[in-house]
Amino acid sequence: MYKFIYWLFCIISLLPLKLLYILSDLVYIILYWIVGYRKKVVKQNLRLSFPEKDKRELRQIEKTFYRWLCDYFVESFKLLSMPEKEIRKRLKMENMDEVNKCLSEGQSIGVILGHHCNWEWLSCTPLYTATDIKSGLIYHPLQNKIFDKLFISLRSHNGGGAIPKQDTLRYLVKYKQDGIKSIFGYIADQSPRYANTHLWIKFMNQETGVYTGAERVMRKMENAVFFACMTRPKRGYYTCTFKLITRTPNKLPEFEITKLFFSMLEETIRKEPEHYLWTHNRWKRTHEEFNKIFSTDEHGRLSRRHDNI
Repeated sequence: MYKFIYWLFCIISLLPLKLLYILSDLVYIILYWIVGYRKKVVKQNLRLSFPEKDKRELRQIEKTFYRWLCDYFVESFKLLSMPEKEIRKRLKMENMDEVNKCLSEGQSIGVILGHHCNWEWLSCTPLYTATDIKSGLIYHPLQNKIFDKLFISLRSHNGGGAIPKQDTLRYLVKYKQDGIKSIFGYIADQSPRYANTHLWIKFMNQETGVYTGAERVMRKMENAVFFACMTRPKRGYYTCTFKLITRTPNKLPEFEITKLFFSMLEETIRKEPEHYLWTHNRWKRTHEEFNKIFSTDEHGRLSRRHDNI
């Protein structure tokens, strides 16, 4: 079944992007106007994130978002057959001089990013760096094994790799021991379970529990830390600007990298709100409910309250 689906998408990816965008437009009509896929979640996320906007503005963001979401899928699978020359034409990577400077000086890199614009296209990063560098994305394995393998193939197609998040340190430590420099991306804006929530911040106008695992790994590996700021100038074209956060992560206060990341991500989202993944119910867990279940000691360690055991 996997081979059938893989080759089916490979064949579809051979179509020109103009035709794929026609397909995307048709899927948009079905997804938005007929099925109404996760509309309730999207409307609530937008309403709470932009209380200053009126219904007309929110509706426009909502509709444009669904158009982009359909584009995201056809653009992602187009990578299975897109030539390097066309990738370089459609994906501009800025501040690569500073990225390559870190790598040439022997420092591996952690890139922290959110679900904004087409993050799958960042699997093409090896095309813009030295050939002896390990590169890829840290990912959360999908429950559907077929599509999990499919996305691994997609993310590995242009020289990158995909490391399951539970194996991150094992891979990175091995690379370091072998003297191999690496640059890996961490999509760090998912909604963690309560037991994995060590920090609450104000993000998009809401109290938000966030992952801090990416920061812990980058401190452990003494990585240079960059934020991947993605924008979409027009359909079928992306610009990724690598913004340096720090080359000395352990000199910053605890959680400072995570806080800076979410601040930079929010700034990016507010400029292009239609290109953020609003279908994810990332605010389903509340700080109030968290406080009912857990207590925190003076060292920040969590413990479950006795009346909730």
